[in-house]
Amino acid sequence: MAPRHIAAVFANGSVLALKLLAVMAAPCVRLGSVRCTGTLLRYFCGSARHRAAAASHEEIDIPRRKSWDKTAVLQALAYTVSHDPTAAHYMFQDEPFLAPKTSSEFRLYSLSKESGRNAAKYIIGTYPNLFQNDVAEPHIPCLMPENLQPQVEGVSEEALKERIQLRRVKESVDLFDQLLQGGTAPSLETTNKLLDLISFYGDREPVRDIQTSEQEQQEVQDQQETEDPKKRPRQYRKASEILGSWRENNNAERIFNLMPERNAHSFCTLIQGMAKYGSSSKAFNIYTDLMNNRLTADVQTFNALILAAPDIKEKYNEKWDLIVELLKHMVQQNVRPNLLTFNSVLKSLRKCGPMAKGLALQTINEMKALNIEPSLATYNHLLGVFYKGALSPRGQTEILSEVLDEIEGRSFTLRDPDDVYFFTNAMRVCLDLKDIELAYRLHTLQQTADNRGLMGDFYLQSTYYGRFFNLLCMMESIDIILKWYRELIPSLYYPNSRGMLDLLQALDMDNRLDLIPQIWKDIKQIGHSNKVELVEEVLNLMARDIQPPELQAAFGDTALDIKSLYEVKDRVRVALEWSAGSLGNVSALLARAGKTVEAWKMLQLFKKSHRVPSTEVLDEFLSRAKVDANTNLAISLVQLAVGFCLPNTAKLAQRVMEEFTVSEEQRLTLEDLQKSHSSSSSSSSSSESSDSDRE
Repeated sequence: MAPRHIAAVFANGSVLALKLLAVMAAPCVRLGSVRCTGTLLRYFCGSARHRAAAASHEEIDIPRRKSWDKTAVLQALAYTVSHDPTAAHYMFQDEPFLAPKTSSEFRLYSLSKESGRNAAKYIIGTYPNLFQNDVAEPHIPCLMPENLQPQVEGVSEEALKERIQLRRVKESVDLFDQLLQGGTAPSLETTNKLLDLISFYGDREPVRDIQTSEQEQQEVQDQQETEDPKKRPRQYRKASEILGSWRENNNAERIFNLMPERNAHSFCTLIQGMAKYGSSSKAFNIYTDLMNNRLTADVQTFNALILAAPDIKEKYNEKWDLIVELLKHMVQQNVRPNLLTFNSVLKSLRKCGPMAKGLALQTINEMKALNIEPSLATYNHLLGVFYKGALSPRGQTEILSEVLDEIEGRSFTLRDPDDVYFFTNAMRVCLDLKDIELAYRLHTLQQTADNRGLMGDFYLQSTYYGRFFNLLCMMESIDIILKWYRELIPSLYYPNSRGMLDLLQALDMDNRLDLIPQIWKDIKQIGHSNKVELVEEVLNLMARDIQPPELQAAFGDTALDIKSLYEVKDRVRVALEWSAGSLGNVSALLARAGKTVEAWKMLQLFKKSHRVPSTEVLDEFLSRAKVDANTNLAISLVQLAVGFCLPNTAKLAQRVMEEFTVSEEQRLTLEDLQKSHSSSSSSSSSSESSDSDRE
């Protein structure tokens, strides 16, 4: 066959063509045995011409080049693996032996690891000349230490630029003053960079990472230990409370006044610094100077002024009027607002009282009109405007349901620093509304794609899961609660004592007290075995009702375990002290479990601890002595009651004489105990009456 025919066969690609080629390739077959009639060739050629004509009319759509992230493969692999509730936090995967079991260990280990990392950064940054061994091929610049020490000596503008680049505030200011004294004024660009540095740090030296990490960890620990569930800490504080105040006539203002020439950047930098550090009035004064000089502010400056506007005015309508005036200035100066602009408006509206609700909805509509996609911070501020607490009207609190309808199933990225507060505050709304369905929808959104990365720091994550678990304990059955309990704890959440109390109350409501021994082991592992209210709640639930023998034996073992915590006081952070209730509950549990010797030892502790046993505890122990047929122990119990001058001593002695087999000598002993009790009771009553007569 001619080459052109073979080409036509391949161009056609039909079944007949494939059969023809198969026959040609078969062994011992001559070409003459295949009749390539003119009809067949015309079919081949006609079909090829038809395809060529059709192809000439088709347009080839070349897809655009897809740019992948450097970690796209790792992200794709991560999506194939679900959360493992038994795994430790990723921070501790390298050293399973140090996997924390309690919230205090988590703080300690994470702080230690972060401190070590920051210490290594400090050493490398301070002595970069000691780490010049480059083994990477090809060279990877980011793996090599940066030179953080000044290299340019002398007084020059280049040296000033280097100090600014190294974020050395004091050295930069001193070098700037030396240049001015020498008659060499730095350029406007360099002076603006110096102004940026001073305004950003508030004329203070930047705190090193190792100090910041320790301070943040200590603040988290203090907040969790002193947190009152009824009094939640304020989310938003003034800038002066967090960053420090703007000092009067600091270096930023001084350098700004010394500048022979100022541009819009100079004004904007100073305005943003003043607004950041709580000097709102000065920021607006500088903004007035900027307008008088016929200069234009940038969008970041307007955002800072909008956030500072509520601190200037007192009345709600005046605050809003000032915000509207700033927005009009943006229109006049052709400054296009961005996402942070609208988020700043919504954040300021949270301080504008009841009038903010309608204005917040108008702001959202304006965002949509400008095709600006809201972020999680937008919805967080919206919740803050509409929801002020558990006493808000029901119609106003349905805003969360509408928000979830709009964002359900979507993946978000961090576009505003306040994005990390959305999930925690939204779960607070669900908790106050007692709406478990909304909580499930919110948690599903949190689990969508990479949204869990927007949970914030350890404290915010712990608060979110704590509120979610609290709501589960209030609204769900115990089986569902335990399912979430195993999934969340301790891989994602280390519950505080309040969370474990909620779980114990849920066990009580569903009558699943058989799980208390296992929950007590978890309480010890999590590190809450030194919380008095939690320990006493466990004892109260176990001692309240009489259980089957097998469960009663498990309760007895748990009571012995709790008793050992009271005895070892030098190994716990907070020493446990016996109360009358805890002593009585442990005694009753040990007596029911058949641990008579241990129960009697517990009764002896009442006198040591200066506590008085209750009537129920003595009755419980007497019943145990009756089961054991131990008359001597029963008589000893009556003697103990006489020593405490209990009002039921006579009844106890009567029960012993009626329910136990006593000898004549034992009967006389009991009668003597009754007489001594009656005489002591009469003497005490007479002394009380004489005291009342004196009064």
